[in-house]
Amino acid sequence: MRTLILVPIIHTNADLGSLAGEITKRGISDLGEEFWKAHLRTIEGFWDVIIDYFASIDVSKMKIYQDGMAAEGEIGEKIAKEVANSGSRNYELVVSLLKRGAILVKTEDFSLVKEERDNLLKMTQAKTKFEELFGFIRYKLTKNIILNKRDKFIARRIDNTLQDGQTGILFIGAYHNTERKLSKDILINEIKNVQKVREYHRLLPFYSKNKKQFEELGKYLISKIENE
Repeated sequence: MRTLILVPIIHTNADLGSLAGEITKRGISDLGEEFWKAHLRTIEGFWDVIIDYFASIDVSKMKIYQDGMAAEGEIGEKIAKEVANSGSRNYELVVSLLKRGAILVKTEDFSLVKEERDNLLKMTQAKTKFEELFGFIRYKLTKNIILNKRDKFIARRIDNTLQDGQTGILFIGAYHNTERKLSKDILINEIKNVQKVREYHRLLPFYSKNKKQFEELGKYLISKIENE
């Protein structure tokens, strides 16, 4: 039996790199500064409980599969440290796990990650309404296709590198469906419910119309994870 701990991640600004400024500006513009700051506090709380969970278990020799990570070994660890130093809670945790004996595994095809990011950049950096609309259409048309290709690649990497009796940790964006493409003999342990994380994302732009549900989801995201 193989076990995979699934962590549906919520990106912080540090994870978004050059996209962070534009996304923050749009978030404040669309939702208001006070609400946007509350959203950022929820994300921080989410990572607090994720980090607390992993601090309570033995991660030695566990294999780490990280959303966006297209390298391993010294290069992969160098990338992880650089992103952690920029303030990423996700990569801060990855570096901590590596220090405790976990093993970083190349998870993604770099060309697919770059293609998706390039499409998103074209949309967010548009200088005219026409460019913004064209970028948005392009992104929407290609997003699911690229995401599906990435999920297939990630699932193959896990299947080929996670051996019988081993445990892996998958840090993956909530809109991925990697788990559906994994081999049936891999036992999946969702430490946060993927559907609830997706619903939080989905309702974010419509907070005012779904206030009660959104706030309940926010409380769930920052609730303590109990060890089984």
